[in-house]
This record gives sequence, structure tokens and C-alpha cells, in this order.
Amino acid sequence: MTNSPIWHPFTQHGLGDPIPLIARADGACLYDADGQRWIDAISSWWVTTHGHGHPRIMAAIREQSEKLDQLIFAGWTHEPAETLAAELIRITPDPLTRVFFSDSGSTSVEVALKMALGYWFNIGEARSRILVMEHSYHGDTIGAMSVGERGVYNRAWQPLLFDVGTIPFPRDGQEQASLDALEAACAQKPAAFIVEPLILGAGGMLVYPAWVLAEMRAICARHGVLFIADEVMTGWGRTGTRFACDQAGVTPDIVCLSKGLTGGAIPLAVTLCIEPIFAAHFSADRSKTFYHSSSYTANPIACAAAGANLAIWRDEPVQHRIDALADAQAAHLSLLAHDPRVRNPRRLGTIAALDIAVPDSGYLSTLAPRLIAYYRDRGVLLRPLGNTVYVMPPYCITPDDLAQVWAAIAGSLDEL
Repeated sequence: MTNSPIWHPFTQHGLGDPIPLIARADGACLYDADGQRWIDAISSWWVTTHGHGHPRIMAAIREQSEKLDQLIFAGWTHEPAETLAAELIRITPDPLTRVFFSDSGSTSVEVALKMALGYWFNIGEARSRILVMEHSYHGDTIGAMSVGERGVYNRAWQPLLFDVGTIPFPRDGQEQASLDALEAACAQKPAAFIVEPLILGAGGMLVYPAWVLAEMRAICARHGVLFIADEVMTGWGRTGTRFACDQAGVTPDIVCLSKGLTGGAIPLAVTLCIEPIFAAHFSADRSKTFYHSSSYTANPIACAAAGANLAIWRDEPVQHRIDALADAQAAHLSLLAHDPRVRNPRRLGTIAALDIAVPDSGYLSTLAPRLIAYYRDRGVLLRPLGNTVYVMPPYCITPDDLAQVWAAIAGSLDEL
């Protein structure tokens, strides 16, 4: 048993692995009280975009904390939320007209699902089935788990999960079969189809082409099925563009954003939707109210951090940094691409991934804990998905630090 009372997420304490105590962070690096340094090669679970402690975001947090720390958002509002919402509408496609605030990626997905079902309920059409993509992951709340892959993540809670329709992942050469399956499922008039655009994160960093995403959007549009894009991980430059849907020319009916929304500094999420979804809830009839909130909806300090993040995107050469990191990732990945121990090397934007060939592949591969320990001992924070190793660093990572990350990966192939 650990001496700490903390129960950590996605952590099997029975393995007895050490849990480093981090005292501070700067840029792409983490430090303990003794000054030991780790390169944060997964952006602290995919959230940190511009780097830890970005001065503009920290300044916005400090300034806002001295003005207004918290406000009930039911029937009240504040300037940081109004400014942020207006900017989000400005940078997203025109059909997205409404912004609903929440706290995390999971809750932004819950909001999206409830928006979709509320829309059909309020207009008097009996549509309630949700379509999902095989191997997807959308979070750990009940609705988000229901629309994710069933398995080790959620098998203890199966009785709580609602039934969904599953579309096969569009593997290379089998894209048409997935599109045909979606076409057939949409003909049955489901309520919505939710996808992680272009890349499935926790499902194994599985990549599919932009033209497939575009065709999936077109199929949903033909059948009047609401299209939900979960851009919680893919948004804010990870896939090479600000949003993954941009690469397919796709405008979702509903889009979920979080993680990099504040540059990774503080929790915040939004769910954007098209006007007809809002209009279906707009009424003098109070029973049509959208009944969803949390105590910290649109927290002013978090909104100020997000506003600073959007200002960074507006004022600084963020896209140049993303492009440079993407090129560097491609170069490092190419050095291992032909190693016989490596399977399916792949890259999308700033995300690079590979599978290590082992007999027990998958999330519970016995290789994973050994890899985590190996990388930790070499000053690198990597958290493989089973035998899938991926690198998703902040955009400010230096060439030397990125080289150290990939050297650790190459070393793990030799030693483990």
C-alpha cells in the first residue's frame, strides 16, 4: 500500500510503481524538488500545447483571479466568457453559432449527446440511437463511455451503458466497407454519429484519411443524422491544423473542444452547435430548457486562460511551430520505420506513433509498464497505450529534447 491517500487515475497501485512528485514545470519539461528533469513527451495527457507556464496564459490567470474568481452561469454572465465565445465563433465555420461551456472533454461529450437527443425530442421526432466508430474513446463519464469502445476501460460498468450502433474503423483498403456500414445505419434514422476526426486517441492512435471523414459527414447530411466531432484531443493543432475537421473541409453539427482550449493550463471545455439545435430548445415553455450544468461552468479564470490561448494563436507563429514539429517527428520516426520490431509507424501532424511487435499486443500488454519505467528512468514522460508508443509533445519542445525522447524509444527496442 502507498503512504499517500491519493488514488491516481488509470494507475494500478498494486504494481508498486514509483510516483514522482513534480514541483514545477517549464516549457516542455517537468522538475521535482531536487531538480530532476523529465521531458513531457505526451503534453501531460495531451493538454499542454504552447508549453507549461506560458507567460501570457499565466498573466491572464493572475489578472482575472484578482477581478472575479467564480460566478453562477445560470442566468448570469461575465466578460471573459463573452469574449471567448465570440472568438470561438469567429474561428470556427459559420454554421456553428452557439457555445455551451463545461469542464472537461468527457463533459463536453455528454453535453453533445444530450444536445442531440434533446433536439430530436423537442422537435417531436423519435430518434434516440447513437452511432459510434469502432475503437473510439470519448471519456469516462457514463454517456462518454457508452459511445466508446467496450472493454477493459469500462467492463465493470456495462450495466450503466446504453446501446449504440458501431461502424467499423476504416482500415487501409477497407474504407468503403466502413462507409457502406454507415450508409446502412444512417438509413435507419439514428439521432447522431460521433467520431474522433482523423485519429483515434486512446484506441491506439489509429489514423484514417481526410476523404473518409468528409464522406462520413456527407452520408450523415444526406440522412439528416447529426454529426458530432470530438475534437477534444485532435483540436488546437495536434493533427497539423487548428482543428482536424479543417483537413476534410468538414463542418460538424456539434463539436467538442477541451484539453488545449486553455493551452493546457486549467480545465475548461466547450460544445459548439448549429443554430437549429439551440432553436429546438428556445421556447417560452420551461420544460424545453437544456437541463445541463456544473457548478464551475464557464469559470472566469479558466475563460481568461482560454482567451489568452486564442490570442497566442492570433499573434504568434503557432502554425510555423506546429509545422516544424511535424517535420521533426517525421524525421525521427523514419529512422525506426524499417526496424523489424516496429509495426505500423504513423504520423499525423505533431503526433507520431508506432507499435512494438510483441506476442501480447493491446492495452494490457505486459510490455507497457516496463516501457513506462524505462522511459521514466531516462528522463522522459511517455505513457504507451499497451504496445503502442506515441509522442505528442508541446510545440515548444527543443530539437535536443525531442532527440532524447526518440533515443529513449530506440533504446527500449534494444533493451526490452
